[in-house]
Amino acid sequence: MAKRRSLRSDDCPMARALDVVGDQWSLLIVRDAFDGMRRFGEFQASLGIARNILTERLRSLVAEDILELAPASDGSAFQEYVLTPKGEGLFAVVVGLRQWGEDHLFAKGERHSKMIERKSGRPIQRMVLRSADGQPVASSETYVKKLPAKAAAASQASS
Repeated sequence: MAKRRSLRSDDCPMARALDVVGDQWSLLIVRDAFDGMRRFGEFQASLGIARNILTERLRSLVAEDILELAPASDGSAFQEYVLTPKGEGLFAVVVGLRQWGEDHLFAKGERHSKMIERKSGRPIQRMVLRSADGQPVASSETYVKKLPAKAAAASQASS
């Protein structure tokens, strides 16, 4: 299997983010952590993932400060995985992927899980990107201001 090239020094924020959480298991672990799972066995039961792969992904998420190890909330000798503020910052990413999946990966009328607001008991509203003045923004109304080639090359050389 070919070794994956690191994107850690790329000038694109999306590329760097994918370098950290760009595999399916990492995002599914984060999804489960948002659903309240905290223990190795809970993640394994939910995902059906091999122990060695789960161990490696959890180690990586801890090393990246997305999860942290904490004493078990029930006072037992176990440790639990808890989202850090950096991990909590992935909530919009998880919701965005969920909503994209709802829109494009289910047949009309096909049942699927729903994200519910705890306080109201109602489904959450759709995410909408908005401009500085609060208006919805479509992809055709945006662009990415890339670094000049010289600055990008210098950034790559210094890493």
